[in-house]
Amino acid sequence: MTITAAADGSALGNPGPAGWAWYVDDDCWRAGGWPHGTNNMGELMAVLDLFRSTAHLSGEDLHILCDSQYVINSVTKWMPGWKRKGWRKSDGKPVMNVELLKEIDQALVGRKYTFEWVRGHAGHDLNEAADDRARAAATAFQEGVAVRQGPGFGAAAEAAVEAGAPGAQASPAAAQAASRPAQPESARQPLFGEPSLFDEPDLFSVLDEDPTPAPGTDASPEVIVEALERELLLPETRSDLGRTGVLLHPDFTEIGTSGRIWTRDAMMMSLEDNPGGPTEVEILGADRLGEQTILLTYRSRARTGTALRSSLWVHDGAQWRLRFHQGTPEA
Repeated sequence: MTITAAADGSALGNPGPAGWAWYVDDDCWRAGGWPHGTNNMGELMAVLDLFRSTAHLSGEDLHILCDSQYVINSVTKWMPGWKRKGWRKSDGKPVMNVELLKEIDQALVGRKYTFEWVRGHAGHDLNEAADDRARAAATAFQEGVAVRQGPGFGAAAEAAVEAGAPGAQASPAAAQAASRPAQPESARQPLFGEPSLFDEPDLFSVLDEDPTPAPGTDASPEVIVEALERELLLPETRSDLGRTGVLLHPDFTEIGTSGRIWTRDAMMMSLEDNPGGPTEVEILGADRLGEQTILLTYRSRARTGTALRSSLWVHDGAQWRLRFHQGTPEA
């Protein structure tokens, strides 16, 4: 029998109070978190805890639904190369979230598993349930209240698996160990203790503050958004994951000039590999659609040709971020 579960993470402020959760059904789910973490930490922790919570059912296939391409690619594509390089990326820099990744690498041994990417916030029942519980855990840490940890992979879930196909049953001690909350060592450091790996922005996380000053103390939102759009078109910005993580909204989507739909994670990975060349911009309009929303339209000229572009910028309470972009080749 195949165990199908969704795994998700949440961070309020990213980084900020963080939560994680995996979900099979209302009788089989778990959640947890930390006072300070990132979305990617939560996503990875949800996957790690799912493997640990089902360790006593290692003979069963595990099908994991995940809306993070970073997590899927880390586990299924990048980890072997990182390990060969001593857990360093191709540019020689240390891999972010390495403690969680090492623990996941150990948890994979002897397991049969597949990952499936699902679009987040698109009405997928299991993904939405995991997302709700991860966000609730992050909110609990923000408010200083107890986290609803869930029933875990309890007797009812084990009975369902056993009814579907025979599988090894864990001893009471093994089952208790498998369902024990798991946290990486760095996540257990005091909140105001020594800086650790988890104090740094990870591969796709949003930084605490926007390091780019506003174009002027009295600059209008339209002027600020135009400056940010121009910055985002610079090759040195596009190849900087930390900076693109600031400029792109967590729910960013693009419809490219080829007609392809890009998610935030896919876009950032693509830009890191190929940031492109210089681009000239001719602003056509900057229209205020609301107090927190500006639609920027412009013509871009690059080596590959000209295109008409629309960018929807939203203010999240702290800074302006690009929520949606569409490009159309100009005839």
